[in-house]
Amino acid sequence: MLKSLHISNYALIQELEMAPSAKLNMITGETGAGKSIMLGAVGLLLGNRADTKSLSDPENKCVVEGCFGIENYGLEDFFDQEELDFDRECIIRREISPTGKSRAFINDTPVRLETLKELGKFLMDIHSQHDTLMLGDGLYQLGLIDAFSKCQIEKLTYQEAYQAYLSAKKALEKRNKEALDLKKEADFNRFQLEELSALKLQSGEQAILENEQEILENADDIKSKVQEVLGQLQDEQFGALRMLSLANQGVLQLARFAHIFEPYSERFQSVLIELKDIAASLEDEDSAIEVDFEKLENVRERLSKIYHLQQKHGLESVEELISLEQELSEKVFQVETLDEDIQKLQQLKSEAEKEMLSKGKLLSEKRKASFDQFSKELEGLLRQLGMENAKIEMAHQSIPPFKEGLDQIDILFSANKGIDPQPLKQVASGGEFSRLIFAIKYIMADKMALPTLIFDEIDTGVSGEIAIQMVRMMQEIARKHQVICISHLPQVAAKGDQHYFVFKDNSSHKTVSKIKLLSKEERITEIAKMIAGANPSISAHESAKELLGGL
Repeated sequence: MLKSLHISNYALIQELEMAPSAKLNMITGETGAGKSIMLGAVGLLLGNRADTKSLSDPENKCVVEGCFGIENYGLEDFFDQEELDFDRECIIRREISPTGKSRAFINDTPVRLETLKELGKFLMDIHSQHDTLMLGDGLYQLGLIDAFSKCQIEKLTYQEAYQAYLSAKKALEKRNKEALDLKKEADFNRFQLEELSALKLQSGEQAILENEQEILENADDIKSKVQEVLGQLQDEQFGALRMLSLANQGVLQLARFAHIFEPYSERFQSVLIELKDIAASLEDEDSAIEVDFEKLENVRERLSKIYHLQQKHGLESVEELISLEQELSEKVFQVETLDEDIQKLQQLKSEAEKEMLSKGKLLSEKRKASFDQFSKELEGLLRQLGMENAKIEMAHQSIPPFKEGLDQIDILFSANKGIDPQPLKQVASGGEFSRLIFAIKYIMADKMALPTLIFDEIDTGVSGEIAIQMVRMMQEIARKHQVICISHLPQVAAKGDQHYFVFKDNSSHKTVSKIKLLSKEERITEIAKMIAGANPSISAHESAKELLGGL
């Protein structure tokens, strides 16, 4: 619901403020006073393109701001999706600078024009005699039937099944693509896996083999040098152990002479123990080391294979080769189970498709069941609006599944006897078509949460009696929805809960448009002028009072 509207520096409007009623608002005024200009400004709030030519004062910016109550519109998801702060009241602002730059804001957050357009669909519905594109759209017509037939539960159930089908279809397509890629690489992957598996690699073995190779390649020199070192340690006459033992005996004698030499004896004992241990370890190493050319060749050959695979795959360790082996094993396994996986996914897709079609048929049946009632109600309303020979038919065609169901529908319309009903997008616009749209919106007012409805001279070309019937229907709509009607008929204008008068003010150097909320007395005068002209008679005033219900 539009709670307030502010327009500044737009065309003939210098400054305009209005706070329309939550029910039925009437806007009247002389031709060219600015009613259509006001709608143009409102259009900016709905995302229409801006033009610097619309600036009243080219030196200053134009600002159009509307405050909307949106607590019952279910727009929380939209605000979350657009990363906007949600509140019960939403303020939309458009600014047009003198340079032509246009900016849009939702709750003071800058937004793209596309975002404003999307939100605007939920906030205001501006209808004029020339606004026929929306009603001719198949999806819009489908939405009308869905609202009329109250099939929201069936539609939601179908859409859940449709999404499940899309997911199953996507999973199958993904697996088929993977299968194609895997099969292309299958032989090569299997060859690489066999090459790696044949080595039976063990984590950490490369370092062990490299150490082993180092020892085997130098075995002769190592054994010779070990024997030399052992000789220097263990020679009975000149070995280090013999010499240290003798020295140790001297230290023991010194210890008997003075206690201060006792620690030296202990230290000599430690050195002797350590050297004896080193000698024993060298003897063990000497026994373990052997000159084995065959073993050396085996070690060299295995290392060569490891180095070759590392170079081939651009890796640096056995651990990375083992990881690659596991990856290749998984790919080969996947290829071997591809057919089974694809068969399972095909089954899931078939089941999802069957479920989707089943839910789609239930939705379709409920839609089709409402066709006759929808046509009858619409024809009845059109007769009340003076179209005695109006004919409505519903054309239905089953189509492949899409987000909205399995149906394509066309509302067919004929205003004249003997003329076959035609799709709405092929029917000429005008007063008859305008009344058709009005009748549809009247039906929908009880079925769905409509935004603020703005009717721009929808009563043009209709007789007084039909206009009265039309405004009664507006009053019915206004019980649940805010309605703003721009009218030129007194019998229509008189039935509003609020009456705004748009007029030109020539008091300054430049003509400007202004709007005024009329009091009871001012309404009588304005309605009288609409009946009898600028200087209404007493009888015109009486007629105005009668139209206004004795005000």
